[in-house]
Amino acid sequence: MVRMHCRSSLEKIFADSGDFRVEYSKGSCLQGESFAWQLALKWDGWGTRPITLQVESPLAEHMRLYRVGSVPCELPAYPERHDSDYLSVKPGLFPDPLFPLEGGLEINGFTQTVVWVEALVPADCQAGEYPVTVRARGGDEEAESTFTLEVVGAALPKQELRYTQWVHGDCLAQWYGVPVYSDAYWKLLRRYLQAAAEEGMNMVLTPVLTPALDTEPGAERPCTQLLRIRKTKNTYTFDFADLAHFIRIAQEAGIEYFEVSHLFTQWGAGFAPAIYVIENGARVRAFGWDTPADSKEYKDFLAQMLPALTAYLKRAGLEGKVIFHVSDEPEDKHLEAYKSARESVLPYLDGFPLYDALSDPAYFDKGLVDHPIAATNHIEAFLQRQVPGLWAYTCCGQNVDVGNRFLAMPSYRNRILGWQLYKYKCAGFLHWGYNFWNSQNSRSTIDPYTVTDAGRAFPGGDPFTVYPGPDGPVKSLRMKVFHHALQDLRALELLESLAGEDAVKALPGYESLTFATYPRSPGSLLAWRETVNAEIKKHLEGADG
Repeated sequence: MVRMHCRSSLEKIFADSGDFRVEYSKGSCLQGESFAWQLALKWDGWGTRPITLQVESPLAEHMRLYRVGSVPCELPAYPERHDSDYLSVKPGLFPDPLFPLEGGLEINGFTQTVVWVEALVPADCQAGEYPVTVRARGGDEEAESTFTLEVVGAALPKQELRYTQWVHGDCLAQWYGVPVYSDAYWKLLRRYLQAAAEEGMNMVLTPVLTPALDTEPGAERPCTQLLRIRKTKNTYTFDFADLAHFIRIAQEAGIEYFEVSHLFTQWGAGFAPAIYVIENGARVRAFGWDTPADSKEYKDFLAQMLPALTAYLKRAGLEGKVIFHVSDEPEDKHLEAYKSARESVLPYLDGFPLYDALSDPAYFDKGLVDHPIAATNHIEAFLQRQVPGLWAYTCCGQNVDVGNRFLAMPSYRNRILGWQLYKYKCAGFLHWGYNFWNSQNSRSTIDPYTVTDAGRAFPGGDPFTVYPGPDGPVKSLRMKVFHHALQDLRALELLESLAGEDAVKALPGYESLTFATYPRSPGSLLAWRETVNAEIKKHLEGADG
């Protein structure tokens, strides 16, 4: 006999998970929202059994099914740098990649097989309750599971939060074995950007220069520089054709905003990125680790490149849609170097803002970073300063108390970020690893299906949220759950627009919410969202009456 049970999207169901006692069979969403749940399947028999799955529902054409795969992780958490709210801190297999299903899969009698069920509710969907029955057939055996999805008659508003996960173009080129900016590369980039935009990403790191990120000092990552640069004596000229193509592809994929790659190296702004130019008919590296950030040669280059770049961005109609970076994650010991680097570029940015990720509020206090992107475990100091338009970010260091999306963390620690970003009126969110398929400092390439922790350097899952498929991206469970977090934020904004901010503040438990204090169970967080939907529905019905 085939057994099939509904579970929420906030459960991580392991191959050896026991049976759940409580069935999850009903939920609600807004028009234009993506809603998901999971099916845990098992066969009361020996060995494996092929089955087919069929969806029967008025929403059938909007349903998508994925098999939840598992990946190994040697470093689920840093030793002695984690809290008690991890699913495991021991090496093991964790559910994450979502492989699209087209009808069939194999189940067995020894372990759970998990299917991610997703409803892409149209923006014009009629309000009401929609049964979704998934029927499993294997030989003469049959099982079914029905979930009831209520669609509330209010459209999910447009996402205003700017959200970026850094796309690593060299990793795409290396995995697929295609030259950077070849026709094959552009096709892959389009697919990966479209997948990111489908899950809420609306800003992309734009490699005007090869990103000076996660690179071993003295080494180089493959060149992904979009600018074609020619040098004649001390004069530079710039061709923006590749940049224009990148922007066009990104916009067609659904990306609205762009962040120019960092103008100086990571962790201190000490050097120039690796920059290649054509000089005397030959392609040569003009700058790199052997170029101090304050060198006259690099300053002269920036004084020519930045005015040309900002003029192009204005011609392209991108004012208000582009940000620049100086250096990623500077520390207190880098204050003077960062100040010098900032002063060398600020006169040429022509109104385009500077943003940088950091933990130390001294950079804001001293006027060095007008637009800080604060690590969530250090964000309280920035909140106390009432930084206007504050952004937040997570990476490997946000491993105690605060939310994150490591493989070993429960999914509610991922989804809670939407509520936190709403409550503290954050204008943006950044995460460094959309597809960082390298070891730490890019010393070597890795297979993300077998190495999920950058070679035991970062907690598993931190370096990426998308896997490489045969000809495009394979999304992850964590990617989907974070999109649900962004949808929670938008639902809260809708409730505020309908009933005022006090109506949100009155939600049970909302006042006690901080970046480190939040509900610690899937059911609690799902109940919060159901309460929001109920309040929206009640307000709409009251307005109609």
